[in-house]
Amino acid sequence: KLCLFSGLDNKVTVYPLSLEEDVTVKKKTVGTHTSYTSCCTFPNSDQQILTGSGDSTCALWDVESGQLLQNFHGHGSDVMALDLAPSETGNTFVSGSCDKMVLIWDMRTGQCVQSFEGHQSDINSVKFHPSGDAVATGSDDATCRLFDLRADKEVAIYTKESIIFGVNSVDFSVSGRLLFAGYNDYTINVWDSLKCVRVTLLYGHENRVSCLQVSPDGTALSTGSWDYTLRVIFRYNR
Repeated sequence: KLCLFSGLDNKVTVYPLSLEEDVTVKKKTVGTHTSYTSCCTFPNSDQQILTGSGDSTCALWDVESGQLLQNFHGHGSDVMALDLAPSETGNTFVSGSCDKMVLIWDMRTGQCVQSFEGHQSDINSVKFHPSGDAVATGSDDATCRLFDLRADKEVAIYTKESIIFGVNSVDFSVSGRLLFAGYNDYTINVWDSLKCVRVTLLYGHENRVSCLQVSPDGTALSTGSWDYTLRVIFRYNR
């Protein structure tokens, strides 16, 4: 019943989802970083918030008290994205940064348990494979990559010579076979995650595609853009 907001004011703010009261009166600032807050999510319930920031840290906050529960230090530059491992316990998450690194964290200890490198520029998006055994990333170096946690290495790169624009957002189909990526050239590339080939190219936006997400049942893909529009594409359930 809560909605999260974060931004250039360094804060993460919670708003109640209600039509019966003035939500601006009920809003609550939960935590404050020392630089802009780039990303945030509820890790296990609406009792805690996980954030990433331009101050190069991630942080875990208690919603009720606003107390900082855990700080995650390890990146050397702005944290741009994070994602939770798809498990019931939800004790692991991944972060991507402008330091070109992908870090895997234990939320209970605050320790980095695994790290990956390979990108040549800022990492803007990270997403766990539905199996939880791999992580996909999107970067300003115009590539998406797949890092396998069990093999402890990069196992795939998704790129073409004709692609020269950065990637802002990535997400998997429900099976993990397709990887969707939103680019600065206004397009969405759909990749076969196993064969590393582009399946199709989606057009429609008139500015960079800043975010995208597959619906929980896998039947639709939603996209957001700097052209001030949101779009929904149906029948993507592979």
